[in-house]
Amino acid sequence: MKGDDDSGDAHERIQKLLVTGDNRLKQGVDPAKARESWEQALAVAVEAGLEDTVRPLVEVRLADLPPG
Repeated sequence: MKGDDDSGDAHERIQKLLVTGDNRLKQGVDPAKARESWEQALAVAVEAGLEDTVRPLVEVRLADLPPG
């Protein structure tokens, strides 16, 4: 994680997935689709060694989802 391309790609993919989930929720799409995007972001973070940074962001979003 010394600023290599893989780390940058992971950051970009994570950000895109988080925003996609946020947008899905704002647009009234099934909350399960938003959850799916956020969980994918977390999976990418785990693979890239960024879990400690991303997990709190995902957990806050998941906590705000309606039960279901």
